[in-house]
Amino acid sequence: MLAAGGSALDAVTAAVTALEDDPLFNAGRGSVFTRAGTQEMDACIMDGADRRAGAVAGICGPRNPVQAARAVMEKSPHVLLIGEGALAFCREQGVTFCEPGHFHTEVRWQELQRALAHADREPPQYGTVGAVARDRRGDLAAATSTGGMTGKRPGRVGDTPIIGAGTYADNATCAVSATGHGEFFIRYGAAFEIAAHLRHAGESLAEAAQAVIDQLAAAGGSGGVVAVDRRGALALPFNTPGMYRGFVRDKIAIHTAIYDEPYRSWC
Repeated sequence: MLAAGGSALDAVTAAVTALEDDPLFNAGRGSVFTRAGTQEMDACIMDGADRRAGAVAGICGPRNPVQAARAVMEKSPHVLLIGEGALAFCREQGVTFCEPGHFHTEVRWQELQRALAHADREPPQYGTVGAVARDRRGDLAAATSTGGMTGKRPGRVGDTPIIGAGTYADNATCAVSATGHGEFFIRYGAAFEIAAHLRHAGESLAEAAQAVIDQLAAAGGSGGVVAVDRRGALALPFNTPGMYRGFVRDKIAIHTAIYDEPYRSWC
């Protein structure tokens, strides 16, 4: 899409939509379950050109929560809609819905059973999908989507739909999408903090992103980010054993990785 001259906003929407449709990932169809056996999904999208943003939280029904978030951004005066109000809005806007069975996967259900049976000794499982992009015009965009934490309390909302925590984009600095223990990303305003390092401290994207991820680690928060700055530099740091990630650029091979981290950024 980007190679054909498409927008960063369309690119991140398409990337996250594809990941939401794949049950291997904790978003959309592969979302984890709450302790009550329900599913509550969060998603967010932000346009770096004018800092428009849209987000949804605590929903189940729209096939692609990121599409719901984009509808909020483009077809409402709001940034964040939650629960039943968000669902009603999505129906009004013609967002595609699926029956609950579409989102029920046996792998996620068994993860919940194990979490409930061993709540005293198993750390919560979490995951997020996200994408950032810079297009040929220099516009930046970010999108993030998640089912949250396995066995979370119903009503819990993490960093994904919170602008400046799990998602942020501004053409003047960078675009960021985060994954990890959302409460820490919210408390530290992690995505915006990376942008602030660029704007106010004059750091490179690699320096800024690593500094924030290290700060989270020192506070007990685990996770990572994918980020791209206004010049096209990339950073994908994390403080966990691994992070599923990848990137593609003009005239180079697609790069994917899980555990290895031979270098921290690509200029």
